[in-house]
Amino acid sequence: MVDPVAAILKDPQVAESKRYCGKCDQPVGRGKDGKPGRLRGFCPTDGTPFNFVPSLAEGTLVGGQYLVQGCLAHGGLGWIYLATDRNVNDRWVVLKGLLDVDDPAARAAAEAERRFLAEVNHPNIVMIHNFVEHPDDDGKPIGYIVMEYVGGSSLRKLVEDRGKAVGQRLAPLPLPQVISYGLEILPALGYLHGQGLAYCDLKPDNVIQYERRLKLIDMGAVVPFGNADGFDWYGTPGYQAPDFESEGPSPAADIHTVGRTLMVMALGTSPLRGGKPVPLPDPAAERLLAEHESFHRVLLRATDPDPKRRFASAEEMADQLTGVLREVLAAEDGKARPGVSTVFGPSPSVFGIGLLGDVGSPGRPDPVAVAPTLPVPLVDTTDSAAGLLATASSAAPEEILRLAAVTPTPSVELRLRVVRAHLEVGDVGSAQKALQRLRTDLPGDWRCDWFTGVAALTAGDARAATTAFDTVLATLPGESAPKLALAAAAECAGDDAVAGRYYLQVNRPNPDIADAAFGQARVALRAGRPEVALAALDTIAPTSSQYVTAQTVAVRVMIGGSVDEGVLRAAADRVGRLTLDQATGHEVRASVFRAALPLVTATNGARPPLLGSSWTEHGVRAALETELRAGARLATDEATRVDLVDLANAIRPVSWV
Repeated sequence: MVDPVAAILKDPQVAESKRYCGKCDQPVGRGKDGKPGRLRGFCPTDGTPFNFVPSLAEGTLVGGQYLVQGCLAHGGLGWIYLATDRNVNDRWVVLKGLLDVDDPAARAAAEAERRFLAEVNHPNIVMIHNFVEHPDDDGKPIGYIVMEYVGGSSLRKLVEDRGKAVGQRLAPLPLPQVISYGLEILPALGYLHGQGLAYCDLKPDNVIQYERRLKLIDMGAVVPFGNADGFDWYGTPGYQAPDFESEGPSPAADIHTVGRTLMVMALGTSPLRGGKPVPLPDPAAERLLAEHESFHRVLLRATDPDPKRRFASAEEMADQLTGVLREVLAAEDGKARPGVSTVFGPSPSVFGIGLLGDVGSPGRPDPVAVAPTLPVPLVDTTDSAAGLLATASSAAPEEILRLAAVTPTPSVELRLRVVRAHLEVGDVGSAQKALQRLRTDLPGDWRCDWFTGVAALTAGDARAATTAFDTVLATLPGESAPKLALAAAAECAGDDAVAGRYYLQVNRPNPDIADAAFGQARVALRAGRPEVALAALDTIAPTSSQYVTAQTVAVRVMIGGSVDEGVLRAAADRVGRLTLDQATGHEVRASVFRAALPLVTATNGARPPLLGSSWTEHGVRAALETELRAGARLATDEATRVDLVDLANAIRPVSWV
């Protein structure tokens, strides 16, 4: 640990450039016409009192127990002091004083911090030891909270230090670092929420990076949910939720502060401008948000003006933010970071295998065929029908419908399963009616939007499906399933720009999702970018059941246009490493020999064999004829058999005997 004494300010003054109102974040105490600014006074914008003069001198004994060593910093509620606890082995502690001893709201906030923190025990929340009072020069008692010493820098200071390096007040932190901070903050908030407490004042200033851990400090605004009685001072403008005054403290209000904190750190912006909250920038004006759409969607949901549309809990936000972090890291270094969804099961099948038969003109998926291959939302294990649905997981849709018909009061999960059953038998109308009833009972439930999208695909309406899946993605920005569904629906609708964007977002962190790789390849081939298609196909791992299919398509992509000998031999090497069924093997090898034919006639001199055949026109023609005739014998229809035999006859080497 760094020596705490080293953190003591030698000259405890707040520089004029750092004097801001604790309420509106406007400059206060600034000099004018060469005269220094006031250390005490009132904010000219909103009248809030400010005081930048330390109340305790070095050597002061507070509460008969805590010996002041000096000032550490100036925070929202005044100066923060380093002291030693004479009653407990001279351990290091922190005393935090009030902003204004005459301010009853500030005093109430400090009392709240003592009362609630005494019951809090979490590794990411500062520990409170005591609450004491000490008289000022006029004899008025000033309250001090005694907390554990947490050495380190606030997240606000990290943003400021980045700004200094580039000559600005603030500058953004790396996005993976910002998200990681959020993922450490959210469990602490979740813990408080589990105790029925709202934090109310999350901001970068109130989070300390301590060794390899973050700690929430400055807990003066902690109150029970919905209890705003007796307080005038809550949170910080620019972070505080717009609904706080009307709805009171709540998890949703805290979620809003997390979103604003992430925005400030990721964009390096002030939370206020002209005394008003800085709006979240449009991606068109902010490159980071344009490049990382999923992170932008996280911020949008966390800071939604409607508290009911924000993340339902700190745990839910952390779950989605984890998915976004995997996506961001994969985009930065190209390394896959697959994860298991907590809300969706895996895709039951792949929809895009046969669409790359002709790499020169890839087919588009059929929306009706796509619908049953999409991932299915996981069943809520707390639902009363969860056990029943688990035992009936392989039941035919007709059985599910009969079961629901004899159930007096079907649960939510059973009703959702009924929607699926209607779609599985192609009864879109009944599914939509059931969804309409569910929407009435479950307003804002993303599963209704999900099955609305699946119903639209089943009906062949890809554009309506795109709209529905986009709504799901706004709710679950860290999930791969809505991105895959949105990409597929957009491709069905002919919108390759949207399809390609979301296939890529799925494929980079999750190459095990084969449909994303195949979809990205189709979009790239239609755009005339075979190198991108090849790279997408190569993300499918050898352990995947779709690996051989991806590699055979990759071979066709490599030899699909004008090809030189080096590319041809690289394609042949791929074929040689694959274990293919007979029919596919004959077809792929024939395509390689066909591509080699114009090359062998244009080259002179000895060359290595190609797939075991000599690099001569005679050798390549003979090998091609052999593969075509073998393929004809395995053909399942007469027309294909005849075509292959005719082609073999036309390509066979000329015989002079």
